[in-house]
Formats: sequence, C-alpha cells, structure tokens
Amino acid sequence: MKLFYYPGACSLADHIALIEAGLAYQLVSIDHEKRTGDGRDFLALNPKGYIPALEMDDGVVLTENQVILAYIAEESGKLLPEDRLLRWRTLEALAYMSSEIHGAYAPFFRDFPEPEKQRAREKIEKAFALLADQMGDKAFLISSEMTIADCYLFWVLMVAPRSGVDLPANLLNCLKRMRAMPSVIRALEEEGLS
Repeated sequence: MKLFYYPGACSLADHIALIEAGLAYQLVSIDHEKRTGDGRDFLALNPKGYIPALEMDDGVVLTENQVILAYIAEESGKLLPEDRLLRWRTLEALAYMSSEIHGAYAPFFRDFPEPEKQRAREKIEKAFALLADQMGDKAFLISSEMTIADCYLFWVLMVAPRSGVDLPANLLNCLKRMRAMPSVIRALEEEGLS
C-alpha cells in the first residue's frame, strides 16, 4: 500500500494507524503542485486533490480519512474495539472530529478575517469540551485501548495550537502520552517532524 501524505497534515492519523496495525506501507509525499514523490500527477490518482489517499497494490485508491482509517482497522483486525457499541462510538468520534474540529481549522490554515477565526475557535472549544467529557479519565478516547479514533484525535490535538485554543487537561495529557508512543514517534520521524 502507498499512503499519499503531506508532512504534519491529517494524513498523519493514517500513518500512525498503519504503524499501529502492523501493515506494510510506503509513504509517498505530495508537493504543492500536486505532484507525487514518485513523479505522478496526484490529481490523476485522486481528482479531489487532497490528502490522504491510500493506493492498494492493485491500483485501487481510497480517499477520505474516516474511510482509510476504517479500512486499516478492517484489514488488520486491530484499532477497533470488539464491543459492537464501542465500534460504532469509534466511528461516531471520527465523524465528529472530521466535521466539527478538522473543518473548523480551515480559517487557521488560510488567510481568513479575525471574526471567522473567532467563530471557529468557539466551535473548536465546544468540540474539545465534548471530547474531554467523553474521554473522562480513560487512557484513550473510546476505551482503554487505542482505536483509529485516537489516531485522528492525535492530529486534531497536535494542530490545536494553530487555532489558539487551549486543550482541556485530559486531552492535553492524552496528547503528551501519545507523543511518547512508539508508533507516533516513528510516524513523526518518518515525516521529518521529530
């Protein structure tokens, strides 16, 4: 499998999941001109034009973080709880983080006026408060074991400083704990972010 990524972008969640799942992968970077590190036109692989994208050995390409993370979990048999309800809670958390936090980060990655940034901060703060309540005193968001939701949570927490939003204490502790995990250390090193 080939994971198309940009260092430090949301594709980091998939990168961490691939390592945690023990699946073989190759990283292929994307530049600002949408060229891949192996010389291809990324838009020919993924007309949506954004990362992540996961190319299978047979050439099939999956896009969308939630889908790629679910695929990794399904292929490996890891990173999803065995309990049926907790599996759904994991997918629910992925969808929530994608729509409410990731989407709200847009003003901080582009040149938006301050009033839009402030509305985004308020939305992000509310979302983090809900996630903090959901996590409680557990080691991870959904259960006592890491799931694909935690891979994505790491990224949304890691980029929070760009928004100027302070993280609730348990989420900040989770970020610190995850930064020390071998899979996260390796992913950050492989992306040149350590």
